[in-house]
Amino acid sequence: MTPPRWRWLPAQGSWAYHLLLAATGMLVLGPLAGVTAAYMNFSLGFFVGGQVLAGLLGSAVTAGYGSEGKHGANYIQTAAASVASMSGMGVLVQAMVWMGLPQPPLWQLVAYFVCIGMFGVGVGMLYTPVLVDRLHLAFPSGLAVANILRALTDTTLLKRSVRQLGTGVASGIAAGLLVPRLAVLGAIETSASTFGAGMVVGARIGVPAVIGGLLGVALQPFFVSIGWLEPGDPFRKIMFLIALGTIMGAAIVDLALIFRQVLAGERQRAAPDEDTWRRVHRGRLVLWVIAWGAATLATGHVLLRQPLLFLALGVALVFLFALVNGISTGVSDSNPISSAFVVSVVVMALAGLTDPGAGLMAGAILLVSTSVACDMQQDRSTGWRLGTPRVLQFRYQVLGVLVGAVLAVVFARLFMAAYPVLTLDQTVMKAGQQPAAWGSAMTYKFVGVLRGLTADKPYQRTAILVGVAIGFAIEAARKILKPRAFWLDAVVLPSPYALSFGGFVNLPTSCWFGAGGVVASLLERRTQKDRALPEDMSGTSLFGGGLIAGDALAALGLGIAGLLTTVF
Repeated sequence: MTPPRWRWLPAQGSWAYHLLLAATGMLVLGPLAGVTAAYMNFSLGFFVGGQVLAGLLGSAVTAGYGSEGKHGANYIQTAAASVASMSGMGVLVQAMVWMGLPQPPLWQLVAYFVCIGMFGVGVGMLYTPVLVDRLHLAFPSGLAVANILRALTDTTLLKRSVRQLGTGVASGIAAGLLVPRLAVLGAIETSASTFGAGMVVGARIGVPAVIGGLLGVALQPFFVSIGWLEPGDPFRKIMFLIALGTIMGAAIVDLALIFRQVLAGERQRAAPDEDTWRRVHRGRLVLWVIAWGAATLATGHVLLRQPLLFLALGVALVFLFALVNGISTGVSDSNPISSAFVVSVVVMALAGLTDPGAGLMAGAILLVSTSVACDMQQDRSTGWRLGTPRVLQFRYQVLGVLVGAVLAVVFARLFMAAYPVLTLDQTVMKAGQQPAAWGSAMTYKFVGVLRGLTADKPYQRTAILVGVAIGFAIEAARKILKPRAFWLDAVVLPSPYALSFGGFVNLPTSCWFGAGGVVASLLERRTQKDRALPEDMSGTSLFGGGLIAGDALAALGLGIAGLLTTVF
């Protein structure tokens, strides 16, 4: 093992080495990204993932280890991203306030969030062999992190990639700072990170996303005519249900083929040098999932006094949505956690759920678990490209969940104490009464669906089943025909996973994602691959990853500046 370049750095693998990495990820970069995630969730209703930002900053700590420093930086970003992801879950506390529900003691909420997070970590690791090793999904942010860590910790790669990476970061920062200030950019929902994610995945994924969005716009009048939408409703208010069903239908086909291969003994064997870092004790992992699933039920039922039936249903649904959302994240970098929450409440309503408080606590299992599980899969995709030991990454994510569970409740109460407007229920406000600076769109969606529990909406279940049928039919046809031509692969029989992205977001967002894919594919045709770079490390993916990182840095700066400006 090569000694560090700087004498003050502890030896790799020592207790001091892991203490340095854990402290940097959990206590420095994690809370930094966490306060940004909380601010964005309260103000906008979504947050920028912490992987790229933490990877970029973490590499500065481990650069002294040379090319081997990529693993240390990966551990840092794994812990920090988990802290950030959990911190954004404070919107659940805000939803309690909006609905006038009594808030449990802080320690009880933290204990509940910890149990759910640990359960999500285990389920995410269970699906890693399927989503990362077998399906080889892109995970755009995971690929961006891998490229950044490889470039910043290896002087040879840095010399060859610094221009593309640096230009992308600078462009992402500029775009992230300009969009809030220029109305024309905000009107078209300009997003450097979305464009960058499109550049990472290419046109064969980006174009279907645009088609999905265009289909939603075209079908909007039809949905209004059959009563699935009210006049003026955005198309994605119903399309997100169809989109989730589409992913489920396609996943049925892919999982059936994987299980057939396993039963036939066609397991893909890892190379001998890969066995060590990939190795996970499956028996212990299964016990971990069972234990924390039981702990989730116990804390929810005994401490929070919620009905055991709906808590158990929430735990069971995690196994479905950790897979569905994981595929969505792997293809388009979009993790529809709020959609998983809404669908879970719809399913629970079929089982007799009528209490909004019980629905919130049971739905929290889906929200937190799918967020953490997809973070796990995103991080494992980075580790898969770097050869980082999975067991160690698992431990760092566990540490991040512990800190993040505390910060989720602390940030929620801190923000609502500092900004009383966050405690006002926007679902009962008129359009002119809505606070401009604190949209809280995610909380709005949660409270809206929970307040509608008493009104049965069978068309929502129909929409999901329609999506399942569409996804199954398209994916089955793709497996039979194996389309290679671009027009067939991306337009006539597009990937259902990519197509579904257009149902989760507004049309401009799909267009930015698709534009990034088209631009990247055109540039790739005109440029020659640098053979000195790793196979998945092209100039366009480096630039796209830089855009994602720059946009995350801009979001961090704006979030902290906005918070300080409001306070002082």
